[in-house]
Amino acid sequence: MQYKTSGTCSQLIDFEVDGDVIKSVAFTGGCNGNLQGISALVTGMKVDDAISKLKGIKCGFKSTSCPDQLAHALEQYKDASPKSE
Repeated sequence: MQYKTSGTCSQLIDFEVDGDVIKSVAFTGGCNGNLQGISALVTGMKVDDAISKLKGIKCGFKSTSCPDQLAHALEQYKDASPKSE
């Protein structure tokens, strides 16, 4: 899935989820080293765990950050995924 970011240096997040586990994350733009680190840390993590850890993180005076945008992307993914009962 692709997510167009808003309010950050990165412009796009490509990510893959299998079930409820993050398989891969790649950012386009932004601080390359930091974003590679975030990607490595969340790979293999459950979607809900990543959202709870990343949501609300701010970058300087901005109201969001690349990790926060990833949390928003994962929430959008969850909202668009069929619900299992």
